[in-house]
Amino acid sequence: MNLRRNFVIAIGAGALVLPLRALAQQQGKVWRIGFISARSRPASLDTHYLGEFVKGMRELGYVEGKNLVIEWRFADGHYDRLPGLAAEIAGLKVDAILAAGPPVIIAAQNASATIPIVIVTSIDPVEAGFVKSFARPGGNITGISNLSGDLASKHLEMLLDMMPRLSRVAVLSNPANSAHATTLKNVQVAALRVNVKVLPLEARTPAQINSAFSVITREKAGALILGLDPFFNQQVLQLAELAAKNRLPVISTSREFVEAGCLISYGQNLGDQYHHAAVLFAKIFKGANPGDLPVEQSTKLELIINRKTAKTLGLTIPQSLLVMADKVIE
Repeated sequence: MNLRRNFVIAIGAGALVLPLRALAQQQGKVWRIGFISARSRPASLDTHYLGEFVKGMRELGYVEGKNLVIEWRFADGHYDRLPGLAAEIAGLKVDAILAAGPPVIIAAQNASATIPIVIVTSIDPVEAGFVKSFARPGGNITGISNLSGDLASKHLEMLLDMMPRLSRVAVLSNPANSAHATTLKNVQVAALRVNVKVLPLEARTPAQINSAFSVITREKAGALILGLDPFFNQQVLQLAELAAKNRLPVISTSREFVEAGCLISYGQNLGDQYHHAAVLFAKIFKGANPGDLPVEQSTKLELIINRKTAKTLGLTIPQSLLVMADKVIE
């Protein structure tokens, strides 16, 4: 995998190119990374997008059990645990921290102002207050931002391409995820232009997800837009089963949902982001100051369509979407 092909420096500065096997500096040094995730630990990192980070580090010469220790911490969907996990990681005197998503980033930022923090799957980090600017982040944070909030209007557009008579769409947010306010706002603005009503819903527990689907059914929403969220990714099977049971078209940014049976996803490849994060850690281990490393932006978007689900729902996928698709599940 080309570690840099799908990422650009947000302000257009030239990217630093690093030799792959010459990066493991300081012979005998064992580097320690704190990896904090809001979701549960996957059954197998080897086949999960989180495991792409380990692969990326290995390709750059940092191998667990040799010169790298990764301190894994998972909140199991309980965002209130994140401050404690971040404080625990900071107390271990790790060399750097990987923080994925706004709730984790906030916890890591509050836990340490000196340990380098690399962020992934983040909304606009300047608007969120994580960094001062894309070009010169300042402080102890750099990383990769994505377009998840900005894609919300595109998600609505894709739903309308398949369901031109759609009159009401539900948007499921996690109130503990600050990025979802942007997602909801973007859907509402886009929906107003096309005379579609928006049904805002929130869930931060499995029981609340069940309740949200009950409201969707009662209010007769014709489709669901899912915000990008580690807890929702953790509950992918529950969400896919509820979508199938209620015959509800669901669109998200993460391919996991389509592979589990939901209709469509359009967004960044999360595995690519985690894989590429390794490059930033390598730069920091070589002595770079995270505050001087420009925040990069994931530029490759992938479209995944489950045509089998579409047939079950009685929907026809427009040819314009099929030709754009990176993968079609038959």
